[in-house]
Amino acid sequence: MRKPVAALLALVLALGGFAGLKLRAERTIERAKVPGGSIIYLPSGKFLRYAALGYTNLAADLIFLWAIQYFSNTAVPGRFRYVDHVFAVIAELDPRYLDPYEIGALIAIADAGDPATAFTILDRGLAKNPEQWLFPYEAGHLAQLSLKDYQLARRYYRKVMDIPGSPEIAKRLYANAAYKQMDYRTAWESWMEVYRTAKDERIRKFAENHLYQVKGTVDKIALYEAVMKFKERTGRLPRELNELVGAGLVREIPKDYDGGDYLYDPETGQVRVPKSPWKR
Repeated sequence: MRKPVAALLALVLALGGFAGLKLRAERTIERAKVPGGSIIYLPSGKFLRYAALGYTNLAADLIFLWAIQYFSNTAVPGRFRYVDHVFAVIAELDPRYLDPYEIGALIAIADAGDPATAFTILDRGLAKNPEQWLFPYEAGHLAQLSLKDYQLARRYYRKVMDIPGSPEIAKRLYANAAYKQMDYRTAWESWMEVYRTAKDERIRKFAENHLYQVKGTVDKIALYEAVMKFKERTGRLPRELNELVGAGLVREIPKDYDGGDYLYDPETGQVRVPKSPWKR
């Protein structure tokens, strides 16, 4: 019992010493001029590893509990400047402590509105715990849903897919991000892989609907481009899509994923898919 008590006492004294410095500083400096001043004396993780006398997990727990209270205290101005510092300290003390990475990233994006710091914290979590697919998974969601950065989302979902034991949904998210980025070839190949390997019939149907969507999008783009070229040559829109074949602009008129005909409006030149993939 003596060693744990001694370690805790040493840790408290170390933190207390810095708290004393803070109090003395606040007697001479207006707190309002030091935004987030109550945290500028938090020691580095390396220092606290020595101060904790081997009880780094305990130190990480204490700082994590304190951090949740600190960042939720709206009376402290500028507190979100130090999100990365605080959670970097916790990671240094206990790299395998997973909750702080998730909570730190959540505070960074939801409270501080700082996605860059959220990515930094999640990347740190993965670097220290390379078997934990949850960190790139959450980063991918952040990139796709909050930033609409589908290229970045794809990179994170690719990392998820490369980690043994990661969920199958990562493949679907990767395929969807490729579609959003208009990389239709990758989207098609990815959804086809999902379709071929899915054991659940519902997932196969889901993948098939996306294949219908991808093919419809690619065909619509190609046909519309051909329609516009036809208009440039003849000064009018084709009366029907088969005129594109006669003009040598396409080899044949493609069918949709189900083998149906695309809908063509000769008044506008627009091409439409017969039905929504989700109502097939």
